[in-house]
This record gives sequence, C-alpha cells and structure tokens, in this order.
Amino acid sequence: MSTSTISALDQVSLAPEVRAALDAAPRIVVPASRAELYDLALGGGKPEFEVRFDAAGTSVHEATVVRAKNGLAVNYPEDYMRRRDPDSMRIGDDLPTDKPRYADVYGKPFAPLREETLRWLSTQELIVVPFKAGGPVYGYPSLAIVPVPAAFFAVALGDLQGWVTFAEIGPFTPRAVLYTAPPFRQTHFEGRQVVVHHRSHTLHEIFSYNLYPGPSAKKGVFSVLLDIGQHESWLTCHASSVKVTTPYENSTVVMHEGASGGGKSEMGQDIHREDDGRILVGVNVVRDEPYHITLSEACTLAPITDDMTLCHPSIQLNDGRLVVTDAEDGWFVRVDGMKEYGMDPAFERVAIQPADPLLFLSLQGRPDATTLPWEHTFDSNGQPTPNPRVVVPRHSVRNVVDDPVEVDVRTFGVRMPLCTKSHPTYGIMGMMHVVPASLAWLWRLIAPRGDKNPSIGEAKEDEETLKHGGLVSEGVGSFWPFSTGTKVGGANLLLDQLIDHDRTRYVLVPNQHIGAYKIGFAAEWLTREYLARRGGGRIYRDQLVEARCPLFGYRPTEVKLDGQQIRPTLLAPESQSQVGKKAYDTGARVLTNFFKHELVQYLTDDLHPLGRQIIEACLNDADVAEYDRLTPLYV
Repeated sequence: MSTSTISALDQVSLAPEVRAALDAAPRIVVPASRAELYDLALGGGKPEFEVRFDAAGTSVHEATVVRAKNGLAVNYPEDYMRRRDPDSMRIGDDLPTDKPRYADVYGKPFAPLREETLRWLSTQELIVVPFKAGGPVYGYPSLAIVPVPAAFFAVALGDLQGWVTFAEIGPFTPRAVLYTAPPFRQTHFEGRQVVVHHRSHTLHEIFSYNLYPGPSAKKGVFSVLLDIGQHESWLTCHASSVKVTTPYENSTVVMHEGASGGGKSEMGQDIHREDDGRILVGVNVVRDEPYHITLSEACTLAPITDDMTLCHPSIQLNDGRLVVTDAEDGWFVRVDGMKEYGMDPAFERVAIQPADPLLFLSLQGRPDATTLPWEHTFDSNGQPTPNPRVVVPRHSVRNVVDDPVEVDVRTFGVRMPLCTKSHPTYGIMGMMHVVPASLAWLWRLIAPRGDKNPSIGEAKEDEETLKHGGLVSEGVGSFWPFSTGTKVGGANLLLDQLIDHDRTRYVLVPNQHIGAYKIGFAAEWLTREYLARRGGGRIYRDQLVEARCPLFGYRPTEVKLDGQQIRPTLLAPESQSQVGKKAYDTGARVLTNFFKHELVQYLTDDLHPLGRQIIEACLNDADVAEYDRLTPLYV
C-alpha cells in the first residue's frame, strides 16, 4: 500500500474489522482518476479481458470486458446475469423491514458470512473508491471496496454516482459502504444474484455477491437513500423529470413515475416521427390500420432526472409544489427500444461519439470497434437480450438541468396489454386521465408492473398472478423493490409528500396499448405536449368527465394539438368498436379486484388515518367523487 493510499484511507473512519481487512490486503488501489480506473477494468490496458474469480477451486468466468472505441463493452456469459433479479435483496440486520431477512431465508445469522466476506476481501487486491450517495451536492459520503479484476463494476458505480476523490470529500465517516465479493454467488448462493443489506442507524452496508450493477451499484444506492429518508422523513422518488418548453416559450415541469418499464426514460425522449415527419399515434391491431397526426413544432425538452429523483427537505420551498433534483451523476439507460440507426439521434450522438468513453452492458462489443446502442447481445434463445444498458453521464445530455426545480405535473405510466372483445384484458386506460391525489397515491401504492416488463426477469405465473390477468405489483411508489424498510412506512411518507405539496396535478398515462391500439410510448409523449401547452398542465373541471372505471379518475372531453383533435376512442377505449363496454368492464373488474387484493395489506395500526380512508373507499367501490372529496382535485 503506497503512502498516498495510506494517507487517503486515514481520512476515513471505518469499523475496526473493515480497517483490518484493508490493512491485510496485499494491494490497495485508490485510483487518482477515472482514466486509471478505466485502465484497470481492462486488466491493465488489454483490448479484451475476462473477469474471472476462483470459487472453491474452480475458475468462474463472470464477465468479458472489451475495449471499444467509445467505451467498455461488458457482457455476461449467463443470460440470467443480464438483468436484475427482483428477488435479490436480503436483510442482514434486525431493524424493521418487510423484506426477506437473511436469517429467515438461509436459516442462520448473517454475521458469520459478513466476517467471511471481509476475510476473503483481505486476501484480494482491492480498489477503494469514495462516492456520494445521492449526488455530488446533496449526497452522503460513502465508500466502495471492489476486487481489482472487477474494476468495471467500480467504473459503473463511479459513473452512476459521480467521480469524487478523498481530497475533495475530506475526512469523513461513511454513511454507506459497498463491498463486492463475486465468488460467493457460486459458493454460497447457487449462482443466484444476492445483495445483503446490513443497516444500523448511522451506517448502511451493501454486500454485493454478483457483478451485475443493477441491484447494488445502481438500486443498492437507491436503497441507501430510501433508508436515510425513512429515518429523516423524506423520499427519493423512482421517477424521471423534464422541463418542457412550448414553441411559445412557456415551461412546465413534468415528473414521471411508474414501475420498471413504465416509461421513465422515455419521458425525456423527443417524440419519434416517421420518415415523412408524421407522428404514429398507434396502430389498430384488429384492422391493421395506422393512425397518424402531424405536429409542426414540438416542445423542447430539458431533462432533469432519469430514474432516482431526490426530494431532499433542504431544497423544498413550501409553496405547494414539490422541488426535485437528480440523485445520480449518470443514467442507467435501457436501450432495448433502439432497433436501428436514427431512432434517437440525440442519444446516438452521446453513445457513439462520447466526450469520454462510456460503459455498455449487454451490447455487442469488438476490440477497437464502435459499440452501437442498437446491436444488442443475443440471449441463448437467439433473441436480443431485453435489458441492454448504457451508463450515460448526465452532463453529456443535451440541455440537462442541474439546479433544483418545482414540479407542476406528476404523471404515472403503466404498461397496458392489448384489449379486444375476443380477448378482454385490463388494457383499458385512455390516453390520459386526471386524478386527485388520493387516486394518485393508490396507483403508486400498487405500481402495476404491467405487460411484458423488459427490465427484470419474467414474473412467476402463479395462481394468484393468473387470477389477476398477469398483473404484478411493484409496490409503494415503485421504489418498494429497493426499500429495506416497511411498506406502511413508505406508504405514509408518500402520502405525506402528496398532501404537503397540494399544488401538483396528477395524471395517468398508458404505454404499449390503448384498447385495440398498439401505441408504444406515443400517449406519454403526446400527453406531455398537451399538458405543456396548457401552462403547468391546467385543465378545468368543465373539460373533464368521470372515467367509466373510477380508478382512472377523470378523462378530458377532448384533446387538441395544433388544432388536431385526438380520436375520442383513444380517450375512452370503451367506445372503440373492437373493445366495447362489455370487454372494458371485464378489464375494469380485473384491475379493481387486483387493487383490492393488494391494498388490504396496508390496513395496519401504523397507517396514516387519511390513507385508511382512501383504501377503504377503494375496497367499498367508491366513485370518483368520493376520492375527490378526500383529496380535492387541484385544477
């Protein structure tokens, strides 16, 4: 260990057993720059490097890292490792939680494995890097300890959370520590992704026993922020946000939430156009009939956040609007929707000709060639993997907003399946629905994962899932998969946030389908255009009517863009001749029964009194007026 390394680590207050592990390690590397860390990820500058670890005497090939012209292309030999396992979180402490405890799953306490992990790390050459959980301005000083062969993992962490040096932070006690020990996936967990969270009131330790960064370097840090927020009564939302400026230079800030695959990344994308400039709103699948509109000039977009949206109390203005800023320094962008050149020119420019080399996951990489965002790695079934990713520094995104901003509209996206008379489903949400805060809260409690989620493995089709039409709840603001706390605790924080910021409008938007129409993300993009043109998303009550399904709140009587009226059948899917009221009502029953099934678990003594009233209203088949009475619609 060099003198400079000793000096850097001396600034960090660590538990004695962690300090002892670092002192015993044969080599400690504290990279002075990202370039140094990048070189380590290639095994010292090799054009192609296999990441291997010894697991009980067997050399296990965990990943291959390729030096492309535009960055590092990382590929995992196993299909399973190319996406986040939704059942990877384990809790290794005794603090309150509703998540699976390590002791309950494996029948023994975590403490011996924690000790064994530190003992294994003490035998390895290690990279030690500081980072700020929550971003460079409002973040909490933290530390990562990663074996040198897995340096690409440290690159991912640094790019997502922001590169910072020990000198810039100064002396500190870490609020979080991330340990990476890949061989334990084979020796202790039968090849499964496992991330163990070990919490105290002042320290959150993340033990990552796999090298896919999704559940640890990405969402594990989200867990840290949610844990801190539960202690301090604030939230980090699972959301993207964008400043939308009309051709008349009026601006509206839209914050978009939803389960994985709900359109968060897409909210910051320009509207996709056909070669002739028209916008494909959707295709009637039954009639194979496309429906286009023209939009001479679209709004300009200034992205604010992509996935982890910090709502820190220090930035709230108490004017009735939520104030947000980014909790990350880099964005973990899924590019499964990119099929060919020209689909997203702005993003392609960033990915293909970056200012600094990027990190690509599950994209085809060849030494010294350009990795292209539409050339996805193939799974063993011969199909492109559904979860290719690019880590994009937010500073490289055009027009990105760095300062905290006030939110005007919070939209919520849901993946909807095709719904027809012959095959009725819950895919009955209209192009946009305006809802009071009470319904906005219920949708966030449920956070339906929806149709064919691409980000994680397929949901288990058990009897209960099939009963509810394949619906699965991601739960509590869609941040629940990453929370180490309790569901009711998260639900209360979310309801308090909605009540405290009562000058916000709430809108539901579908993606993939509206009844018999295949729409992709067109409804989300057109709703964004429409809300911005109305100045902060204002829609008057006389322009709204109750939706046929009360869970959808209200729908607009009409939507016009540049003088063109959107087909009324997209606002009220029950009016589509291929759907009709009978199929719509069948889908509404499926959705309503699913909500009721999921909501009863929140009716505990710890639930907010208003939350109990809202849930009981749903269980009693309340109409829209009842939800509106509980939390009056802001118009």
